[in-house]
Amino acid sequence: MNNTLTYDLKINGEIETVTAPAQETLLTVLRERLHLTGAKRGCDQGVCGTCTVLINGEPMRGCLTIAALCEGAEITTIEGLATPEALDVVQQSFVDTGGIQCGFCSSGMILTVSSILKNNPKASETEIREGISGNICRCTGYEKIIDAAVLAAQQINGAGR
Repeated sequence: MNNTLTYDLKINGEIETVTAPAQETLLTVLRERLHLTGAKRGCDQGVCGTCTVLINGEPMRGCLTIAALCEGAEITTIEGLATPEALDVVQQSFVDTGGIQCGFCSSGMILTVSSILKNNPKASETEIREGISGNICRCTGYEKIIDAAVLAAQQINGAGR
């Protein structure tokens, strides 16, 4: 019995045709088949958030998501936020505030913050803290990450320019 499927995924605005085992996770497809390595393999249990991607604008765990079930969805990885000319405002705020240290959690944090601010551009620090609570960082103590999110919110809302 052949358990392989061929399907199309819309990733970062581009259609990618994938042939993979039916049960393969989105994280595996992204990293091993499409060579989009920004989402990291951490706990493989959906706890740490390093594999976070946006599916239809919402943060989802790539390690728990079956790739074939994402057909028809809009998937955004960290590679899809920036343009060739510039980083996304959230990415740049992480750079500007030192919110990136080892970088392992960064893509998941940045995508989560991007989603929070897209849904609520005036998110408070408390709302940001609650929103990123499912993403684990072992380096920064979260203060620089919160600083980055607050800076991005200010820039999105026209303050601090």
